[in-house]
Amino acid sequence: MKIVLVSAVALIDVDGRVLLAQRPEGKSMAGLWEFPGGKVENGETPEAALIRELREELGIDTRASCLAPLAFASHSYDDFHLLMPLFACRRWQGSVQPLEGQSLAWVRPAAMRDYPMPPADKPLIPILRDWL
Repeated sequence: MKIVLVSAVALIDVDGRVLLAQRPEGKSMAGLWEFPGGKVENGETPEAALIRELREELGIDTRASCLAPLAFASHSYDDFHLLMPLFACRRWQGSVQPLEGQSLAWVRPAAMRDYPMPPADKPLIPILRDWL
């Protein structure tokens, strides 16, 4: 089974809310809410991929030193296995904007279960809830 490495982030605002992005129409799992991020390309570190994805998807800039490893997800889908490190980030430059047609929501950790998420993201909710 193919292993896909995806880097994700829990962007945390000054009020302790976490940013979730809704997968847009036309993508697999459209309509589900997820932590922002994306696939790690060949030769990229998970941190570099996340910095690139945040710039492309949300129009913000951050540094590797602002990304704290928090947890990871390991989940088998029908045709691939997802390995997803989750970083926490409280510092970035710029204003968060939905640059790829996705909806965005700042959500308190206790309310994250109200948002339908991909199976790989769900186990990360209690970790964030306990950590924050």
